Amino acid sequence: MIVRDAVDADLEAVRRIYNDAVAHTTAIWNEVVVDLDDRRRWAAARRALGYPVLVAEVDGEVAGYGSFGDFRAFDGYRHTCEHSVYVDDRFRRRGIARALVVELEVRASGLDKHAMIAGIEAGNAASIALHAALGFTEVGRLPQVGRKFDRWLDLVFMEKILAA
Repeated sequence: MIVRDAVDADLEAVRRIYNDAVAHTTAIWNEVVVDLDDRRRWAAARRALGYPVLVAEVDGEVAGYGSFGDFRAFDGYRHTCEHSVYVDDRFRRRGIARALVVELEVRASGLDKHAMIAGIEAGNAASIALHAALGFTEVGRLPQVGRKFDRWLDLVFMEKILAA
């Protein structure tokens, strides 16, 4: 497995992974699938802010992706970021999400980020366990703040203070 910066040729795979999560999971609380131009705009917006868009490649195939962005759009939060990582269902439970989160932490530290936030649907036990194993601490739960698949969703916030 290689974790690297995404290039434009990777964005079709990123779109496919994103749309699968939209259609079949509560990992993304959006309900509308996107086209390739949407993912191009998304990646360009992240890069314009100096934020990474990473992919994990296995045997030449994009198996997952991750990025981070601002936690909140106020000056006082400039040292805090919120990350997202998604893995193709064919490649789950192989350490891909872990590798992406670890590299995102390195990149965030290099950009003078002090804290990294993960917003996780409360029923996603695998993601909560992964983040706990990586040193994230649960710092809050917001009951019934989202809705998808005709049910209310709870949001768990986990935080990690990054190395200087």
